[in-house]
Amino acid sequence: MNKLPLIIKREYLAKVRNKSFVIMTFLSPILMVGMVVLIAYLTKINDNEKRIIGVLNESDFFSNEFLTTETTSYVNFKDLTLRSAKDSTVRLGYYGLLHIPRAASLEQVSANAFFYSKEAPSSTVLERLEGVFQNRLFQQRLQNLGVSAEEFAKVDDRFEIKTATFSGQLNLKGINEVKAFIGGGFGYLIMMFIIIYGGFVMRSVIEEKTSRIIEVIISSVKPFQLMMGKIIGTSLAGITQFAIWILSASLLLFLVLLFFGVDLAVLKNTPHLAPGMAQSMSPMDEDMRLYAMEFVQIPWFMLITFFILYFILGYLIYSSIYAAIGAAVDNETDTQQFIFPIILPLMLAIYVGFFSVFSNPHGPIAIGFSLFPLTSPIVMLMRLPGGIGAGGVPVWQLITSIVLLVGTFIGIVWLAAKIYKVGILMYGKKPSYKELYKWLKY
Repeated sequence: MNKLPLIIKREYLAKVRNKSFVIMTFLSPILMVGMVVLIAYLTKINDNEKRIIGVLNESDFFSNEFLTTETTSYVNFKDLTLRSAKDSTVRLGYYGLLHIPRAASLEQVSANAFFYSKEAPSSTVLERLEGVFQNRLFQQRLQNLGVSAEEFAKVDDRFEIKTATFSGQLNLKGINEVKAFIGGGFGYLIMMFIIIYGGFVMRSVIEEKTSRIIEVIISSVKPFQLMMGKIIGTSLAGITQFAIWILSASLLLFLVLLFFGVDLAVLKNTPHLAPGMAQSMSPMDEDMRLYAMEFVQIPWFMLITFFILYFILGYLIYSSIYAAIGAAVDNETDTQQFIFPIILPLMLAIYVGFFSVFSNPHGPIAIGFSLFPLTSPIVMLMRLPGGIGAGGVPVWQLITSIVLLVGTFIGIVWLAAKIYKVGILMYGKKPSYKELYKWLKY
Protein backbone atom coordinates (compact mmCIF):
# COMPACT_ATOMS: atom_id res chain seq x y z
CA MET A 1 0.00 0.00 0.00
CA ASN A 2 1.32 3.47 -0.88
CA LYS A 3 1.98 5.33 2.38
CA LEU A 4 3.18 8.56 0.69
CA PRO A 5 -0.13 10.51 1.12
CA LEU A 6 -0.19 9.63 4.82
CA ILE A 7 3.38 10.84 5.30
CA ILE A 8 2.68 14.07 3.40
CA LYS A 9 -0.41 14.69 5.55
CA ARG A 10 1.55 13.98 8.74
CA GLU A 11 4.39 16.35 7.83
CA TYR A 12 2.03 19.06 6.61
CA LEU A 13 -0.15 19.03 9.73
CA ALA A 14 2.92 18.90 11.96
CA LYS A 15 4.17 22.13 10.38
CA VAL A 16 0.93 24.14 10.11
CA ARG A 17 -0.18 23.23 13.65
CA ASN A 18 3.10 24.40 15.08
CA LYS A 19 2.60 27.52 17.20
CA SER A 20 5.62 29.31 15.72
CA PHE A 21 4.32 28.61 12.19
CA VAL A 22 0.90 30.08 12.99
CA ILE A 23 2.35 33.12 14.76
CA MET A 24 4.87 33.92 12.00
CA THR A 25 2.33 33.35 9.23
CA PHE A 26 0.00 36.03 10.52
CA LEU A 27 2.54 38.21 12.29
CA SER A 28 5.18 38.42 9.55
CA PRO A 29 3.18 40.72 7.19
CA ILE A 30 2.55 43.10 10.10
CA LEU A 31 6.22 42.95 11.08
CA MET A 32 7.33 43.59 7.48
CA VAL A 33 5.04 46.59 7.09
CA GLY A 34 6.07 47.85 10.52
CA MET A 35 9.74 47.47 9.59
CA VAL A 36 9.26 49.46 6.37
CA VAL A 37 7.42 52.20 8.27
CA LEU A 38 10.07 52.23 11.00
CA ILE A 39 12.93 52.46 8.47
CA ALA A 40 11.15 55.29 6.65
CA TYR A 41 10.53 57.10 9.93
CA LEU A 42 14.12 56.68 11.14
CA THR A 43 15.44 57.78 7.75
CA LYS A 44 13.26 60.86 7.89
CA ILE A 45 14.50 61.68 11.39
CA ASN A 46 18.09 61.12 10.30
CA ASP A 47 17.67 63.31 7.21
CA ASN A 48 15.95 66.03 9.25
CA GLU A 49 19.04 66.61 11.37
CA LYS A 50 19.82 70.32 11.17
CA ARG A 51 23.48 71.05 10.53
CA ILE A 52 24.90 74.52 11.24
CA ILE A 53 28.08 75.44 9.43
CA GLY A 54 30.14 78.50 10.21
CA VAL A 55 31.57 80.41 7.25
CA LEU A 56 34.67 82.60 7.59
CA ASN A 57 34.91 84.34 4.21
CA GLU A 58 38.00 86.55 4.04
CA SER A 59 37.87 86.86 0.25
CA ASP A 60 35.92 89.13 -2.07
CA PHE A 61 34.11 86.14 -3.56
CA PHE A 62 31.16 83.94 -2.48
CA SER A 63 28.96 86.64 -1.03
CA ASN A 64 25.54 84.95 -1.40
CA GLU A 65 26.33 81.46 -2.68
CA PHE A 66 25.89 79.52 0.57
CA LEU A 67 22.12 79.45 1.02
CA THR A 68 20.31 77.95 4.01
CA THR A 69 18.30 74.80 3.26
CA GLU A 70 16.00 72.54 5.32
CA THR A 71 18.95 70.51 6.56
CA THR A 72 21.84 72.99 6.52
CA SER A 73 22.21 76.52 7.91
CA TYR A 74 25.18 78.83 7.36
CA VAL A 75 26.37 81.39 9.91
CA ASN A 76 28.81 84.03 8.70
CA PHE A 77 31.73 85.01 10.93
CA LYS A 78 33.16 88.48 10.43
CA ASP A 79 36.24 90.24 11.80
CA LEU A 80 37.55 87.04 13.39
CA THR A 81 40.82 85.24 13.05
CA LEU A 82 40.83 81.61 11.91
CA ARG A 83 41.69 80.45 15.43
CA SER A 84 38.85 82.47 16.96
CA ALA A 85 36.42 81.16 14.33
CA LYS A 86 37.46 77.56 15.11
CA ASP A 87 37.01 78.13 18.85
CA SER A 88 33.60 79.72 18.30
CA THR A 89 32.48 76.83 16.08
CA VAL A 90 33.46 74.28 18.72
CA ARG A 91 31.98 76.29 21.60
CA LEU A 92 28.66 76.84 19.82
CA GLY A 93 28.45 73.17 18.78
CA TYR A 94 28.32 73.85 15.05
CA TYR A 95 28.85 71.01 12.59
CA GLY A 96 31.95 72.59 11.02
CA LEU A 97 33.73 75.69 9.79
CA LEU A 98 34.31 76.65 6.15
CA HIS A 99 37.32 78.89 5.77
CA ILE A 100 37.63 80.87 2.53
CA PRO A 101 40.99 82.71 2.62
CA ARG A 102 41.90 86.00 0.95
CA ALA A 103 43.61 85.69 -2.43
CA ALA A 104 43.98 87.60 -5.68
CA SER A 105 41.90 85.22 -7.82
CA LEU A 106 38.98 82.85 -7.46
CA GLU A 107 41.19 79.96 -8.52
CA GLN A 108 43.62 80.64 -5.65
CA VAL A 109 40.80 81.14 -3.17
CA SER A 110 39.19 77.84 -4.10
CA ALA A 111 42.50 75.98 -4.04
CA ASN A 112 43.23 77.15 -0.46
CA ALA A 113 39.73 76.81 1.00
CA PHE A 114 39.34 74.37 3.93
CA PHE A 115 36.47 72.78 5.81
CA TYR A 116 37.18 72.06 9.48
CA SER A 117 35.11 69.68 11.58
CA LYS A 118 35.38 67.62 14.74
CA GLU A 119 35.34 64.36 12.77
CA ALA A 120 35.25 63.25 9.15
CA PRO A 121 32.37 65.20 7.54
CA SER A 122 29.43 63.67 5.72
CA SER A 123 29.95 63.12 2.00
CA THR A 124 26.59 64.85 1.39
CA VAL A 125 27.80 68.02 3.10
CA LEU A 126 31.08 67.98 1.18
CA GLU A 127 29.29 67.46 -2.14
CA ARG A 128 27.10 70.51 -1.50
CA LEU A 129 30.08 72.70 -0.58
CA GLU A 130 32.12 71.44 -3.51
CA GLY A 131 29.14 72.06 -5.78
CA VAL A 132 29.09 75.73 -4.79
CA PHE A 133 32.81 76.11 -5.53
CA GLN A 134 32.52 74.14 -8.77
CA ASN A 135 29.59 76.20 -10.01
CA ARG A 136 31.32 79.49 -9.16
CA LEU A 137 34.55 78.39 -10.85
CA PHE A 138 32.60 77.27 -13.91
CA GLN A 139 30.93 80.66 -14.19
CA GLN A 140 34.24 82.51 -13.76
CA ARG A 141 36.00 80.42 -16.38
CA LEU A 142 33.20 81.00 -18.87
CA GLN A 143 33.23 84.74 -18.16
CA ASN A 144 36.96 84.76 -18.82
CA LEU A 145 36.10 83.32 -22.23
CA GLY A 146 33.54 86.08 -22.84
CA VAL A 147 30.36 84.28 -21.76
CA SER A 148 27.88 86.45 -19.81
CA ALA A 149 25.84 85.36 -16.78
CA GLU A 150 22.67 85.13 -18.92
CA GLU A 151 24.43 83.03 -21.49
CA PHE A 152 25.85 80.84 -18.72
CA ALA A 153 22.30 80.24 -17.36
CA LYS A 154 21.30 78.96 -20.79
CA VAL A 155 24.40 76.79 -21.03
CA ASP A 156 23.86 75.37 -17.53
CA ASP A 157 20.25 74.36 -18.24
CA ARG A 158 20.19 70.57 -17.85
CA PHE A 159 18.77 68.47 -20.66
CA GLU A 160 16.89 65.22 -20.28
CA ILE A 161 15.81 63.34 -23.36
CA LYS A 162 12.31 61.91 -23.41
CA THR A 163 11.78 58.35 -24.57
CA ALA A 164 8.69 56.59 -25.88
CA THR A 165 7.68 53.47 -27.73
CA PHE A 166 6.72 53.62 -31.39
CA SER A 167 3.06 53.59 -30.32
CA GLY A 168 3.57 56.84 -28.38
CA GLN A 169 3.72 55.37 -24.87
CA LEU A 170 6.18 57.24 -22.67
CA ASN A 171 9.03 55.31 -21.08
CA LEU A 172 10.20 56.10 -17.57
CA LYS A 173 13.75 56.37 -16.35
CA GLY A 174 14.63 53.73 -13.80
CA ILE A 175 11.53 51.60 -14.38
CA ASN A 176 13.66 48.63 -15.46
CA GLU A 177 15.61 48.90 -12.19
CA VAL A 178 12.33 49.04 -10.25
CA LYS A 179 11.10 45.90 -11.99
CA ALA A 180 14.42 44.17 -11.32
CA PHE A 181 14.10 45.08 -7.62
CA ILE A 182 10.60 43.59 -7.52
CA GLY A 183 11.81 40.39 -9.17
CA GLY A 184 14.84 40.40 -6.89
CA GLY A 185 12.52 40.63 -3.90
CA PHE A 186 10.67 37.52 -5.05
CA GLY A 187 13.99 35.78 -5.69
CA TYR A 188 15.24 36.72 -2.23
CA LEU A 189 12.07 35.27 -0.69
CA ILE A 190 12.72 32.00 -2.53
CA MET A 191 16.30 31.89 -1.23
CA MET A 192 15.22 32.53 2.36
CA PHE A 193 12.43 29.96 2.25
CA ILE A 194 14.66 27.34 0.65
CA ILE A 195 17.14 27.83 3.49
CA ILE A 196 14.45 27.94 6.20
CA TYR A 197 12.23 25.09 5.01
CA GLY A 198 15.16 23.00 3.79
CA GLY A 199 16.53 23.33 7.32
CA PHE A 200 13.16 22.14 8.65
CA VAL A 201 13.41 18.97 6.56
CA MET A 202 17.01 18.37 7.63
CA ARG A 203 16.28 18.87 11.34
CA SER A 204 13.18 16.66 11.12
CA VAL A 205 15.26 13.83 9.67
CA ILE A 206 18.01 14.30 12.29
CA GLU A 207 15.49 14.31 15.18
CA GLU A 208 13.79 11.11 14.02
CA LYS A 209 17.16 9.49 13.39
CA THR A 210 18.70 10.37 16.77
CA SER A 211 15.53 9.37 18.67
CA ARG A 212 15.56 6.02 16.82
CA ILE A 213 11.94 6.58 15.75
CA ILE A 214 13.12 6.21 12.19
CA GLU A 215 13.83 2.51 12.76
CA VAL A 216 10.17 1.94 13.57
CA ILE A 217 8.92 4.11 10.68
CA ILE A 218 10.95 2.46 7.93
CA SER A 219 9.78 -0.97 9.05
CA SER A 220 6.48 -0.13 7.35
CA VAL A 221 7.50 2.68 4.94
CA LYS A 222 10.11 2.71 2.22
CA PRO A 223 12.92 5.24 2.82
CA PHE A 224 12.20 6.94 -0.53
CA GLN A 225 8.52 7.43 0.39
CA LEU A 226 9.53 8.82 3.78
CA MET A 227 11.95 11.30 2.22
CA MET A 228 9.49 12.48 -0.44
CA GLY A 229 6.70 12.73 2.13
CA LYS A 230 8.80 15.05 4.28
CA ILE A 231 9.81 17.17 1.29
CA ILE A 232 6.32 17.50 -0.22
CA GLY A 233 4.57 17.98 3.13
CA THR A 234 6.93 20.78 4.14
CA SER A 235 6.62 22.29 0.65
CA LEU A 236 2.83 22.42 0.96
CA ALA A 237 3.20 24.13 4.33
CA GLY A 238 5.40 26.74 2.69
CA ILE A 239 2.88 27.27 -0.12
CA THR A 240 0.12 27.69 2.48
CA GLN A 241 2.16 30.36 4.21
CA PHE A 242 2.89 32.08 0.90
CA ALA A 243 -0.81 32.08 -0.04
CA ILE A 244 -1.77 33.70 3.27
CA TRP A 245 0.96 36.30 2.86
CA ILE A 246 -0.08 37.13 -0.71
CA LEU A 247 -3.72 37.56 0.32
CA SER A 248 -2.81 39.70 3.32
CA ALA A 249 -0.36 41.79 1.25
CA SER A 250 -3.01 42.33 -1.44
CA LEU A 251 -5.53 43.40 1.17
CA LEU A 252 -2.99 45.71 2.78
CA LEU A 253 -2.08 47.25 -0.59
CA PHE A 254 -5.76 47.82 -1.36
CA LEU A 255 -6.29 49.54 1.99
CA VAL A 256 -3.21 51.75 1.47
CA LEU A 257 -4.37 52.80 -2.01
CA LEU A 258 -7.87 53.39 -0.67
CA PHE A 259 -6.47 55.50 2.17
CA PHE A 260 -4.51 57.69 -0.26
CA GLY A 261 -7.46 57.91 -2.66
CA VAL A 262 -5.77 56.18 -5.61
CA ASP A 263 -8.17 54.89 -8.29
CA LEU A 264 -6.70 51.66 -9.68
CA ALA A 265 -9.14 51.61 -12.60
CA VAL A 266 -7.94 55.00 -13.77
CA LEU A 267 -4.30 53.99 -13.47
CA LYS A 268 -4.84 50.79 -15.36
CA ASN A 269 -7.03 52.06 -18.16
CA THR A 270 -5.48 55.48 -18.81
CA PRO A 271 -2.71 55.27 -21.40
CA HIS A 272 0.55 57.12 -21.02
CA LEU A 273 0.11 60.54 -22.49
CA ALA A 274 2.36 61.62 -25.29
CA PRO A 275 4.20 64.98 -25.04
CA GLY A 276 1.83 67.94 -25.13
CA MET A 277 -1.21 66.01 -23.88
CA ALA A 278 -0.66 66.40 -20.13
CA GLN A 279 -0.05 70.13 -19.89
CA SER A 280 -2.53 70.54 -17.05
CA MET A 281 -0.40 68.38 -14.77
CA SER A 282 2.79 69.44 -13.07
CA PRO A 283 5.87 67.45 -14.13
CA MET A 284 6.13 65.82 -10.69
CA ASP A 285 2.45 64.80 -10.64
CA GLU A 286 2.72 63.40 -14.14
CA ASP A 287 5.82 61.38 -13.25
CA MET A 288 4.14 59.99 -10.13
CA ARG A 289 1.08 59.01 -12.17
CA LEU A 290 3.23 57.29 -14.79
CA TYR A 291 5.20 55.36 -12.18
CA ALA A 292 1.96 54.32 -10.45
CA MET A 293 0.60 53.13 -13.81
CA GLU A 294 3.77 51.14 -14.49
CA PHE A 295 3.55 49.55 -11.04
CA VAL A 296 -0.10 48.55 -11.51
CA GLN A 297 0.52 47.24 -15.03
CA ILE A 298 3.30 44.87 -13.95
CA PRO A 299 2.01 41.34 -14.75
CA TRP A 300 1.47 40.46 -11.11
CA PHE A 301 -0.62 37.33 -11.74
CA MET A 302 2.00 35.91 -14.09
CA LEU A 303 4.78 36.88 -11.71
CA ILE A 304 3.12 35.28 -8.67
CA THR A 305 2.27 32.14 -10.69
CA PHE A 306 5.87 31.63 -11.79
CA PHE A 307 7.06 32.59 -8.32
CA ILE A 308 5.09 29.66 -6.87
CA LEU A 309 6.28 27.35 -9.68
CA TYR A 310 9.95 28.25 -9.26
CA PHE A 311 9.63 28.12 -5.49
CA ILE A 312 8.25 24.57 -5.65
CA LEU A 313 10.87 23.32 -8.12
CA GLY A 314 13.75 25.09 -6.40
CA TYR A 315 12.60 23.95 -2.99
CA LEU A 316 12.21 20.33 -4.13
CA ILE A 317 15.78 20.33 -5.46
CA TYR A 318 17.41 21.87 -2.41
CA SER A 319 15.24 20.14 0.20
CA SER A 320 16.22 16.78 -1.33
CA ILE A 321 19.84 17.69 -0.66
CA TYR A 322 18.96 18.85 2.85
CA ALA A 323 17.14 15.56 3.51
CA ALA A 324 20.16 13.58 2.33
CA ILE A 325 22.44 15.60 4.62
CA GLY A 326 20.09 15.08 7.56
CA ALA A 327 20.15 11.32 6.96
CA ALA A 328 23.95 11.25 6.71
CA VAL A 329 24.71 12.96 10.05
CA ASP A 330 23.84 12.41 13.70
CA ASN A 331 23.62 16.07 14.79
CA GLU A 332 23.40 19.57 13.35
CA THR A 333 27.06 20.31 14.13
CA ASP A 334 28.16 17.75 11.53
CA THR A 335 26.04 19.44 8.86
CA GLN A 336 28.24 22.55 8.69
CA GLN A 337 30.72 21.04 6.22
CA PHE A 338 27.87 20.30 3.77
CA ILE A 339 25.75 23.47 4.16
CA PHE A 340 28.04 26.04 2.52
CA PRO A 341 28.19 24.28 -0.90
CA ILE A 342 24.38 24.29 -0.88
CA ILE A 343 24.03 27.97 0.03
CA LEU A 344 26.77 29.12 -2.37
CA PRO A 345 24.65 28.85 -5.58
CA LEU A 346 21.83 30.74 -3.86
CA MET A 347 24.19 33.55 -2.83
CA LEU A 348 25.66 33.71 -6.34
CA ALA A 349 22.15 33.89 -7.77
CA ILE A 350 21.29 36.89 -5.57
CA TYR A 351 24.46 38.94 -6.03
CA VAL A 352 25.48 38.03 -9.59
CA GLY A 353 21.83 38.08 -10.63
CA PHE A 354 21.30 41.62 -9.37
CA PHE A 355 24.38 42.99 -11.14
CA SER A 356 23.76 41.16 -14.41
CA VAL A 357 20.00 41.80 -14.62
CA PHE A 358 20.42 45.47 -13.70
CA SER A 359 23.05 46.11 -16.35
CA ASN A 360 21.67 43.87 -19.09
CA PRO A 361 18.74 41.48 -18.42
CA HIS A 362 19.28 39.87 -21.83
CA GLY A 363 23.06 39.52 -21.52
CA PRO A 364 24.87 36.16 -21.51
CA ILE A 365 25.46 36.16 -17.73
CA ALA A 366 21.81 36.90 -16.92
CA ILE A 367 20.63 34.26 -19.41
CA GLY A 368 23.14 31.67 -18.20
CA PHE A 369 22.23 32.09 -14.53
CA SER A 370 18.51 32.07 -15.35
CA LEU A 371 18.92 28.70 -17.12
CA PHE A 372 21.33 27.00 -14.67
CA PRO A 373 19.00 24.92 -12.44
CA LEU A 374 20.61 25.81 -9.09
CA THR A 375 20.31 29.57 -9.72
CA SER A 376 17.39 29.87 -12.16
CA PRO A 377 14.60 30.02 -9.49
CA ILE A 378 16.06 33.34 -8.34
CA VAL A 379 17.58 34.94 -11.45
CA MET A 380 14.67 34.10 -13.76
CA LEU A 381 12.29 35.84 -11.36
CA MET A 382 14.47 38.95 -11.58
CA ARG A 383 13.92 38.99 -15.34
CA LEU A 384 10.21 38.09 -15.40
CA PRO A 385 8.81 41.52 -14.30
CA GLY A 386 9.79 42.72 -17.79
CA GLY A 387 7.25 40.29 -19.23
CA ILE A 388 7.42 37.23 -21.48
CA GLY A 389 8.02 37.44 -25.20
CA ALA A 390 8.90 40.64 -27.06
CA GLY A 391 10.99 42.88 -24.82
CA GLY A 392 10.94 40.36 -21.98
CA VAL A 393 12.09 36.82 -21.35
CA PRO A 394 11.94 34.74 -24.57
CA VAL A 395 9.51 31.84 -24.31
CA TRP A 396 12.18 29.28 -25.21
CA GLN A 397 14.36 30.42 -22.30
CA LEU A 398 11.47 30.15 -19.85
CA ILE A 399 10.53 26.65 -21.07
CA THR A 400 14.17 25.52 -21.10
CA SER A 401 14.64 26.79 -17.55
CA ILE A 402 11.61 24.86 -16.26
CA VAL A 403 12.57 21.67 -18.12
CA LEU A 404 16.11 21.81 -16.73
CA LEU A 405 14.71 22.36 -13.23
CA VAL A 406 12.42 19.31 -13.53
CA GLY A 407 15.25 17.16 -14.92
CA THR A 408 17.63 18.32 -12.18
CA PHE A 409 15.02 17.59 -9.53
CA ILE A 410 14.60 14.02 -10.79
CA GLY A 411 18.37 13.48 -10.88
CA ILE A 412 19.03 14.98 -7.44
CA VAL A 413 16.12 13.11 -5.85
CA TRP A 414 17.54 9.87 -7.24
CA LEU A 415 20.99 10.64 -5.79
CA ALA A 416 19.59 11.93 -2.51
CA ALA A 417 17.42 8.82 -2.13
CA LYS A 418 20.50 6.58 -2.38
CA ILE A 419 22.27 8.58 0.34
CA TYR A 420 19.10 8.72 2.44
CA LYS A 421 18.53 4.96 2.21
CA VAL A 422 22.01 4.16 3.53
CA GLY A 423 22.56 7.08 5.91
CA ILE A 424 19.23 6.89 7.72
CA LEU A 425 20.42 3.84 9.70
CA MET A 426 24.07 4.87 10.09
CA TYR A 427 25.03 5.95 13.61
CA GLY A 428 28.19 7.08 15.36
CA LYS A 429 30.21 7.80 12.24
CA LYS A 430 30.99 11.30 11.01
CA PRO A 431 30.42 11.24 7.24
CA SER A 432 32.75 12.72 4.63
CA TYR A 433 32.34 13.48 0.95
CA LYS A 434 34.27 10.31 0.17
CA GLU A 435 31.88 8.30 2.32
CA LEU A 436 28.84 9.82 0.63
CA TYR A 437 30.30 8.92 -2.76
CA LYS A 438 30.57 5.30 -1.66
CA TRP A 439 26.93 5.32 -0.60
CA LEU A 440 25.90 6.40 -4.09
CA LYS A 441 27.30 3.14 -5.44
CA TYR A 442 25.16 0.94 -3.17
